[in-house]
Amino acid sequence: MDNTALYKIGYGLYILTSREGAKDNGCVINTVLQVTSAPALTGVITVNKKNFSHDLIARTGKFNLSVLTTETPFSVFENFGFKSGASVDKFAECQQDPPRSANGLIYLPKYINAWLSCEVKDIIDFGTHSMFRADIVDGQTVGEADSVTYAYYQKFIKPRPQPAAKKGYRCSICNYVYEGETLPADFICPICKHGPSDFVKI
Repeated sequence: MDNTALYKIGYGLYILTSREGAKDNGCVINTVLQVTSAPALTGVITVNKKNFSHDLIARTGKFNLSVLTTETPFSVFENFGFKSGASVDKFAECQQDPPRSANGLIYLPKYINAWLSCEVKDIIDFGTHSMFRADIVDGQTVGEADSVTYAYYQKFIKPRPQPAAKKGYRCSICNYVYEGETLPADFICPICKHGPSDFVKI
């Protein structure tokens, strides 16, 4: 199987935000789909079970989506995609309180063209991921910049890998380097949670 064929599927990139108690969190996801417009406006997202956001959303039943644009710098992807909200406050460096929708959840104040608020109706288990089916209860267009796609991110935003002096394997998704002669068959990237099929030998 040539896994690079999957890279040709069209994906957007979004910041998924959640909150439980006083804890705000956010992560990057690429699977968002509107599936109905009537009788309810319904969408689905999928989230890796290893993401801290997964359990927050499963317990609280609500989330926001911020639709990222082509103007989004790599630092946003680093903050929301390469760190765990279990140990890091991803909003700690905000210069001012980020905006919140009526459901009390944060949406990004910039680098987005729209945000959506959603209420979970059910959860479908897909092993490593869960699909959340949700009613889209609120939203707003806040800009006209083009939405960023996964392909655009790979080509224009993600930094090019630097030559490695050590032996090992590099994740083709996030550039994490595993140092060693042999990549374990069950290895999972600690940054983006992808498996051995997405690593290349260096």
